[in-house]
Amino acid sequence: MATDSTHSTSRIEQHPDLMALRGRYAEASAKPISGIVEGLCLLTGLYLAISPWVVNFAGFTNLRISNLITGIALAVLAMGFGSVLERTVGLGWCAIAIGVWTILAPWAIAGPNAAFTHTIVNNAVVGGVAIALGLATMGLGFMGKSRASSSRAR
Repeated sequence: MATDSTHSTSRIEQHPDLMALRGRYAEASAKPISGIVEGLCLLTGLYLAISPWVVNFAGFTNLRISNLITGIALAVLAMGFGSVLERTVGLGWCAIAIGVWTILAPWAIAGPNAAFTHTIVNNAVVGGVAIALGLATMGLGFMGKSRASSSRAR
């Protein structure tokens, strides 16, 4: 079988569009706002994991387990954002999904008689923060693009 030398050097990693995309994400992850968003996302996940004991979810074992698991998942996701943003920026929707679940969990797990105000308020606030940080993480990928687009227009 003959080997074509032009195909052996043109690998997908060297494609100009892929290299430009990686450069854009690398530029966005180097900005201070990126570190702030990633750090806040990590802290939100850690707080979500320990919040049942901070707020005292007495009698709501299933909600404690849900918050612990989703909090750990959000913290691990945030660590991915911090270490390899160019590969995980598309996973910002996961942080949004975790935030939505966090808001809905008190009713989904405890049922319609979820009249325990401190747990509802805690989960609503933490879920809202997780949603906002997920949207911010998704927006980080556009930060490098907007500056590159405006410099080409000049």
